[in-house]
Amino acid sequence: MRFLTAGESHGPGLTIIIEGLPAGMPLCEEDINRSLSLRQKGYGRGRRMDIEKDRIQITAGVRHGKTLGSPLALYIENKDFQHWKQIMAVEPLQEETEIKRKVTKPRPGHADLSGGIKYGHRDLRNVLERSSARETAARVAAGAVARKLLAELGISVGSHVIEIGGVKARQTDFIDPIELDERANRSPVRCLDSEAEKEMINAIDQAKKSGDSVGGIVEVVADGMPPGIGSYVHYDRKLDAKIAGAIVSINAFKGVEFGLGFEAGRRKGSEVQDEIFWDRERGYYRRTNRLGGFEGGMTTGMPIVVRGVMKPIPTLYRPLKSVDIETKEPFNASIERSDNCAVPSASVVCSHVVSWELANALVEQFYSDRFDQLKEQLNVYRKEAREF
Repeated sequence: MRFLTAGESHGPGLTIIIEGLPAGMPLCEEDINRSLSLRQKGYGRGRRMDIEKDRIQITAGVRHGKTLGSPLALYIENKDFQHWKQIMAVEPLQEETEIKRKVTKPRPGHADLSGGIKYGHRDLRNVLERSSARETAARVAAGAVARKLLAELGISVGSHVIEIGGVKARQTDFIDPIELDERANRSPVRCLDSEAEKEMINAIDQAKKSGDSVGGIVEVVADGMPPGIGSYVHYDRKLDAKIAGAIVSINAFKGVEFGLGFEAGRRKGSEVQDEIFWDRERGYYRRTNRLGGFEGGMTTGMPIVVRGVMKPIPTLYRPLKSVDIETKEPFNASIERSDNCAVPSASVVCSHVVSWELANALVEQFYSDRFDQLKEQLNVYRKEAREF
């Protein structure tokens, strides 16, 4: 499968095209709207979340509640566009018309300057409108379709926040991803530790008062993936590598780890590997999951546990120094309306990009023109893995 997104932060809307979905998979707009709603929640979000509520329109690829096998077209309207019609107009400007809301002062930590240099944009709004995290709404929509496919195949994905602004949640034992999501959704910061939740909220508040921002760490857990999905043969087919790349592709994410992650570098080999056992009912299994569900770029059949670290949002109300690209004079960086912590909503984005990679790996590995045949093949494969 593959998907393509188009749209600017303050443009008319976001467009998503998904190609390669099996025919006959159940899908309706509400399957996607639930995920879009979760992305907009979370303590520390900006005023834009109060202005518009994202809703999906399926404009192609589904008939009577099932996919057709043809490209799936999705659209998310930007309600805020009514205030930006002139600024974001498609039509060319008349001669000597001044460009409104022009941006010439690149913001540290954003794509503004590098993007302007790459494409030759003298108005950096041409960069920031597309590099904005608004595009993650489209990523979540695509991921929601993938989550639906996974759910129909008995695979669940959930996420939660384990750190914000240096405040760490207590470690928990494995929780079923569905329950994990339900519990996380009850917290304004999507944290399962009620004491840490209070401290995280305080950290966000303190950062806001000082005109600063905070980042954090999110964890995604997936259960139900059979062993052997992915590949050890080529670097670009390793499923953990694809997941790592997908997470780092999310705005402001700077690192990824699986299972023990970087802690594995501090332990002995006997404290890192997951020993293999077998019984008639389960087949092969592991009593530990230190490697986070992966060996050699392939799933082991254990739950997938992956974490991503998000840097603090770089748009600050106590602006950092920058240089005006027109005058070359030093300036305080310009301020676009922004959150001061987006870690809770980023955990939702993270679970959806992981869902996409898992679904895509299954569709690549098994015959997938028809959803019923994909489901049947996966069931046969699971039986073969147990009896191997």
